[in-house]
Amino acid sequence: MHWHCLPFAELGVQRLYGALALRSEVFVVEQHCVFLDIDGLDPHTWHLLGEGDDGRLLAYARLIPPGLEGADALIGRVVTSPAARGSGTGRALMAEALAQCRRLWPAQGITLHAQAHLERFYASFGFLPVGEPYIEDGIPHIEMRLPQGDKT
Repeated sequence: MHWHCLPFAELGVQRLYGALALRSEVFVVEQHCVFLDIDGLDPHTWHLLGEGDDGRLLAYARLIPPGLEGADALIGRVVTSPAARGSGTGRALMAEALAQCRRLWPAQGITLHAQAHLERFYASFGFLPVGEPYIEDGIPHIEMRLPQGDKT
């Protein structure tokens, strides 16, 4: 896996297209969610892309700086390609997302809004649930937080 963590202005057309296509494939089509994925945040965030040896996008996450959507850094739009599932790509993606957040914002806590069925997965990285589960776009979610300075 080849990782690239880029601000929006450095994505380039091909990588941007690949990221938006993967997000739509999984979040809109596969999960049957009708929502506005293009929410205005992308130009202000960092984009983590995991590409295979052939250059195909296999994993993606959006890293939102502290202060934009809350006090913490936020990991969102976490997605793996259906073709890469079951290969450890999701774990590799989260490990890289955490490493990049620590590099970009070393003194910050990290929050994510997990689909509830993935709570144990995120807990394995040290994330703790915050508050009660809620429904977003018809899917149960739970906010989770990795406290500042946690190196799990």
